[in-house]
Amino acid sequence: MRALRFFLMMAGLMLLSLASLPAQTVVIGSKKFTESYVLGEIAKAALAESGIPSEHKQGMGGTIILWGALKKGEITLYPEYTGTIAEEILKSKEKLTLAQIRDALKPMKIGAMDELGFNNTYALCMRRDQAEQLRIRTISDLRNHPDVKVGVTHEFLERQDGWKPLSSRYGLAIRDVKAVDHGIGYLALKKGEIDLKDAYSTDAKIAEYDLVTLQDDLEFFPQYKAVFLYRLDANPEIATALQTLSQTIDETRMIQLNAAAEQSKNYTRAAALYFSDQARQKVEQQQESWVTTTFKRVMEHLSLVTQSMILAILVGIPLGIFASRRGFLSQAIFSLTGVIQTIPSLALLALLVSVPFLGLTPKTAILALFLYSLLPITRNTATGLQDIPASLRESAEALGLPPAAQLFKVYLPLASRSILAGIKTSAIINVGTATLAALIGAGGLGQPIISGLNLNDYKTILQGAIPTALLALLIQAFFDGLDRVIIPKGLRLRDLQGRSG
Repeated sequence: MRALRFFLMMAGLMLLSLASLPAQTVVIGSKKFTESYVLGEIAKAALAESGIPSEHKQGMGGTIILWGALKKGEITLYPEYTGTIAEEILKSKEKLTLAQIRDALKPMKIGAMDELGFNNTYALCMRRDQAEQLRIRTISDLRNHPDVKVGVTHEFLERQDGWKPLSSRYGLAIRDVKAVDHGIGYLALKKGEIDLKDAYSTDAKIAEYDLVTLQDDLEFFPQYKAVFLYRLDANPEIATALQTLSQTIDETRMIQLNAAAEQSKNYTRAAALYFSDQARQKVEQQQESWVTTTFKRVMEHLSLVTQSMILAILVGIPLGIFASRRGFLSQAIFSLTGVIQTIPSLALLALLVSVPFLGLTPKTAILALFLYSLLPITRNTATGLQDIPASLRESAEALGLPPAAQLFKVYLPLASRSILAGIKTSAIINVGTATLAALIGAGGLGQPIISGLNLNDYKTILQGAIPTALLALLIQAFFDGLDRVIIPKGLRLRDLQGRSG
């Protein structure tokens, strides 16, 4: 089929051009909570001041994801805390000094900068009025209240210094414990949907929502001094630039910066408050406009969707051709593509991230999107071929056409409307699913959605959701226009006559 071959050739050229996107030398990662975003932006500005360009991949996830990315070289540095390094990364039962942490990390080619100057320890917090009503002042007091509703972050629920060891240490028997996102948890606490959540001692929302932190009377939590972890094989000028940040941020200052970020809904602007007036102006001047940022995210999103769809078309149509021939192979293809479709998208991303040659890169997101795009294309291709009347098949054979000619000159053109419908369905679903790529630092329109969830800010969420919806509509219109190129004129005329009749 001439039109289909032309389309696939153009798709191949687009894939080659998109695969050669340039990579940043210095990549800063951050976890999915306000303070980590702000510290990442401060590091980016400090590097820029030293003439070192960098990219900040915001809100990539928790400790496991960021640490794995750092070891693999997918990011160059990220902000971390000494207690987390000792408990979660080094699995130490002892309280380690910074010197001991450095010695333990050195064989892994990872370094730790000097402390930034503040301790952001874990804490448990409640609404002040409820804590006073129930006379809960310390974590030990929770023993007398097993009916409180607890909502802690997914990471805290499973950490060595998290909920389960804490419950064991304090002898808690609380029955209602569930995992919620850090930012959403504060909103749930404010609304009374939960009674207790984990917090960071420098969280601005503790004061904003008039919460009280419970005293850690058994001293379960270690010190969480903020530092930057970085790769020792990176440009040595990076360490020199970041060293200027050591011992310059105390708890009060960090709370102020976190509050500024949540009030302005802008991490870069909040990070600029750390610097002097002259340096602050420079940071704010370098900040991209909303239009520029949105355009960049749309292009990243479109790149993910385009590359994954091209792969899905190149694989899905041949699979559909094989699946159209009833038998064991057909059942195996439909079973495999069907099973892939039932795997939750977050689970599939997590599985692919653990693959050594993938990790936290755009190609992981592209592979996941490709796998999710296969079923509609494969099934529609097979259905379109199976629905071709037997009389037309007999006519093709009677003309003496070889099997390949029958397929490309008769069967695929007749099935083209069904095939294109499958591609269109797959592409529209792909646009929405691609927002999850931001969870592994692959960019796209999911970034403001995740940031908005962290800030409990619907306007920020809509900055990603609205362009995503518009992009889906544009892609639908694009494929509607392809009808005139791919669908043979005779089929279009037949459909028009059928509708008029």
